[in-house]
Amino acid sequence: MALNKSMHPRNRYKDKPPDFGYLASKYPDFQQHVHTNLTGRPIVNFKEPEAVRALTCTLLKEDFGLTIEIPLERLIPTVPLRLNYIHWVEDLIDGQKQLRRGIDIGTGASCIYPLLGATMNGWYFLATEVDDICFDYATRNVEQNNLSELIKVVKVPKKTLLMDALKEETEIVYDFCMCNPPFFANQLEAKGVNSRNSRRPPPSSVNTGGVTEIMAEGGELEFVKRIIHDSLQLKKRLRWYSCMLGKKCSLAPLKEELRNQGVPKVTHTEFCQGRTMRWALAWSFYDDVIVPSPPSKKRKLDKVRRPLSFTLPEAALKELQAKASTLSDSPQSPLDSVTALLVKTLSDLRVLNKRGPCNKQEQSLFLTALENTWIHGRQKKREMVRQLRELPRAPHCQTTGVTAASSSSPAPQKQPAPTGNSNTQDDGTQNKTTSGQQQPAELNNSSTNETLSQTVEPKDVSLHVAGEDVDMEASIATVAGQETDAKEAPAADNDRPSKRALSPGAVEHFLFKCLLNVMLEDSDVIIEMHWVEGQNKDLMNQLCTYLKNTLLKFVAKP
Repeated sequence: MALNKSMHPRNRYKDKPPDFGYLASKYPDFQQHVHTNLTGRPIVNFKEPEAVRALTCTLLKEDFGLTIEIPLERLIPTVPLRLNYIHWVEDLIDGQKQLRRGIDIGTGASCIYPLLGATMNGWYFLATEVDDICFDYATRNVEQNNLSELIKVVKVPKKTLLMDALKEETEIVYDFCMCNPPFFANQLEAKGVNSRNSRRPPPSSVNTGGVTEIMAEGGELEFVKRIIHDSLQLKKRLRWYSCMLGKKCSLAPLKEELRNQGVPKVTHTEFCQGRTMRWALAWSFYDDVIVPSPPSKKRKLDKVRRPLSFTLPEAALKELQAKASTLSDSPQSPLDSVTALLVKTLSDLRVLNKRGPCNKQEQSLFLTALENTWIHGRQKKREMVRQLRELPRAPHCQTTGVTAASSSSPAPQKQPAPTGNSNTQDDGTQNKTTSGQQQPAELNNSSTNETLSQTVEPKDVSLHVAGEDVDMEASIATVAGQETDAKEAPAADNDRPSKRALSPGAVEHFLFKCLLNVMLEDSDVIIEMHWVEGQNKDLMNQLCTYLKNTLLKFVAKP
């Protein structure tokens, strides 16, 4: 239940979800619908109407002492969601235990809102229903729980909302109305056709309910607009009007409608439970009502702004200082040592880095990643070595100079004096030497490998990738324009593209930019990476893991 933490604070299932194992051992009717998964955890198949009904009836019995009956062909409510709505109404009317009067528009066969409100808070309810089967079951459920004094179920004509239901009660002022309107406009929407984002996963639970419960002309949007129309005539006959919505996209046009009609008090909220989200809208014509604040977006902002971080303990800093001393003769502090190692690693990865503000307690680097060089580095290095071993045997790599080096002829041949650029000929092909003279046959391995690697090195292979492989599965992102065609580079320029000094702020095409902070806290060093902009935040996560593994590798070495 991923959204349980966002339930209403007073919802009893917020911190203590139903224990299916315990409930199965206590209620035989529910036990037959509980199964054990591969991990041994008891689960319920929410795609089976019988299982959903058994769970609802069991929870109402166990936690509220209510006994109800629900036909499978009618809407089967879920208890945590209905509790969220009840608790929000408590917030609207500013009180739970006082004598309050409410109206439930379309109470359904379960009559769950009046049963919960009357049992928990002693509220009086007028429950309306247009469906004959739902009316019969609702009346029976009220009677068998001995709540007829608090709940009055009335049968009303179809398309009746508030006006006709209050004709006989002209003097009573109700504190609120509740409504779970039909969500869908037609059968296609009810089946999820053209009404559900294609990127969303399919519903995790079965969709039950009669035609009048799940479908209405114009869907929930037009249904709630009809309630708004009735409220404009009734006005202060109710202190609060409220409706639950199944689609977030319905919220904005309904608020706009209320604004256009001049309704003074409007608020909304969201109901989170399990994998289900619902929204609710409320409005009032009273000036003295207390309007609850809409849900805060702080939770989402915190998630976006939270940096990636890892800690280097004091025990590891001495090893890192010793490793950093090989890069510089002058003694360095732990903060300087870690920063120096990070700069070296980032440079090896060809991640542009620029020093930022620093002091004795913190140092900063502004990073710009042009290409993904930190994923599967060990595999890339092995592939590079394999290619270098095979290069001398490749036909297109057997230049005249190399052929001459392996020739049995002892006498070197003189070449004509170079004119202009000594690296290329007039036809664009590569010359065999850089000086215009024959290379000696005794070429050492290092110079040969260096010459060959500079000549035919693949663009996607790095000669400076660190040997640590990162244990994660991710696709390597490709940035348009980040690879430079060797043929387009000036022949006289001996600098490889990856070695040119570039300013992080001057790069047009990049994977991401971030701010890396190295901070001294007590005796430990903390590294934080703050996202700035880019294509994918997962790439920054991968780089953070790579840097962590690289630093720890230095510590692990003897």
